Amino acid sequence: MIATLAFYLFAAVLIGAAAMVVTSRNPVHSVLFLILAFFNAAALFLIAGAEFLAMILVIVYVGAVAVLFLFVVMMLDVDFAALRQGFQRYAPIGGAVGAVLLAELVFVFATWSFADDAAGLRLNPVPAGVDNTRAIGRVMYTDHVLLFQLAGLILLVAMIGAIVLTLRGRTSTRRQDIARQVARAGSVNLRQVPPGAGLGQIGIERPPAETLPEAQPKRIEHAEHGHGGHH
Repeated sequence: MIATLAFYLFAAVLIGAAAMVVTSRNPVHSVLFLILAFFNAAALFLIAGAEFLAMILVIVYVGAVAVLFLFVVMMLDVDFAALRQGFQRYAPIGGAVGAVLLAELVFVFATWSFADDAAGLRLNPVPAGVDNTRAIGRVMYTDHVLLFQLAGLILLVAMIGAIVLTLRGRTSTRRQDIARQVARAGSVNLRQVPPGAGLGQIGIERPPAETLPEAQPKRIEHAEHGHGGHH
């Protein structure tokens, strides 16, 4: 009874947090609601007995991915007014894509049904000596290893595409030209200097020191005073 109530509680909070992620106007609030959704999903995994997936969800997604999202959103200077300018122009395209996704979900849920032995498999006891971590690793890296590698390749392509789309060259930035620095054409003359040679032997003369005039005693002249002055 308690597990059932906890399941419905965490599921309701998860659905509400997921809805707030999409509907929040502030991207920082969306990331915070996403972290809340991750925590509730981890709680559902704990209820289902998959503690490994729960810890992975908290450590990897909350501790790394969601915090990275938060830092990126806070550091970017997003101009929301410029983003809303093309909303009406692209609204029909977005509506068409949303309708296609909705139709696909309807088809999936309309044709989906439980397997005949699903209830029996759910009630079967866990084999002795096999924990869920080992069972998940066996399924992912043995039975479905090709699909796992394909998912990693798709993520790699998505990461490269994101870098290409966001990389912009700045003309005002001074960049280092290695080839120009190494070439040094016409700017440096190499000369072979014999051992022990002085500067005079290779044509470098030190300019003579200027002779300063000898210090002469300074003559002090007294100004002449009138007859009525005092000495």
